[in-house]
Amino acid sequence: MIRFEHVTKRYADGTTAVDDLSFEVAEGELVTLVGPSGCGKTTTMKMVNRLIEPTEGRIWVDGQDIADTDPVRLRRRIGYVIQQVGLFPHKTVLENTATVPHLLGVKRAAARARAAELLELVGLDPAVHGDRYPEQLSGGQRQRVGVARALAADPPVLLMDEPFGAVDPVVRERLQSEFLKLQSEVRKTVLFVTHDIEEAVRLGDRIAVYGQGRIEQFDAPATVLGAPATPYVADFVGADRGLKRLSVTPIEASDLEQPPVVHLDDPLPRELGARWAVVLDRDDNLHGWIAADRAAGGTGTVRDHARRMEARLPVGASLKRAFATMLQHDAGWIAVTDPDEEGRFLGVLTPAKLHEALRRSIDADAQAVRRRDVDLENVG
Repeated sequence: MIRFEHVTKRYADGTTAVDDLSFEVAEGELVTLVGPSGCGKTTTMKMVNRLIEPTEGRIWVDGQDIADTDPVRLRRRIGYVIQQVGLFPHKTVLENTATVPHLLGVKRAAARARAAELLELVGLDPAVHGDRYPEQLSGGQRQRVGVARALAADPPVLLMDEPFGAVDPVVRERLQSEFLKLQSEVRKTVLFVTHDIEEAVRLGDRIAVYGQGRIEQFDAPATVLGAPATPYVADFVGADRGLKRLSVTPIEASDLEQPPVVHLDDPLPRELGARWAVVLDRDDNLHGWIAADRAAGGTGTVRDHARRMEARLPVGASLKRAFATMLQHDAGWIAVTDPDEEGRFLGVLTPAKLHEALRRSIDADAQAVRRRDVDLENVG
């Protein structure tokens, strides 16, 4: 969808912002460009919609050399979201969102209907927010409007330049989550510029780590964190890259332990064979747990003594979420369920298994094998 071929941007004073850049972004892929200030990542992005013209090389978008495309027409089919949002202060939220369709000749009623759909898609009720002006919105709400406006003409490519950088950390994390959900639905081809490695890791299908005008590593987030290509990349992602990797390592069924299991309507067992057991309903969906000391000497059924299980996650959730859930509930383990089968119990993840899963993930990348095939006993 986007292809750079030996692209260089050199200014009149001799400064080289981007040096001989070649890479491709596949259709529907979200690539994060990350690096320190002045490394060339924003210049790279702005060359895609010809806000900056390259000195050398060629850039292709959807099979067309952008040098042969009228810049205005090109920009109208590429969504663009910036940190300051850039909403028109004299226009309502609905009018701001409908701006590009209007420019493309879409009739007013159709453009407003499309704008209302997109506001709903980014979590803003058009009936509540549509007639408001930008100054009446919070920073996070303005960013959502900016995303909706960028999507209004249904562009195949979306350029995002530190779009969540101007909001507080709590709102930023929420916007990141909402954008990931949105991207899973619309599957745009996205170039996302950030200076924050954690944001790059969380959002990107792949990450381009910039040095000075060059890409030092272009890889999947887990690979960048687990196997930095150069000392520069290792230093940039930080000594705590193992912890950062928790956020891009999913829980797999093979990571789980299988504890004793009882069912709600079972007679209370005299012996569990462990300090606790997981309690399931008749359909093997997770209900909670029961402690051995409550079972011993008790009467009735498991239902009478079972406790609800709050520390639970679906398989596929990140190890970071698992670790946070353990801390939040002061739990020695969390229950893991199948999200596609109404919470069917799969097993439990313990701290030891979480650590083992992280080690397997790192070593799997290093050995170019599947995680389950890593033999930890033979890893130095």
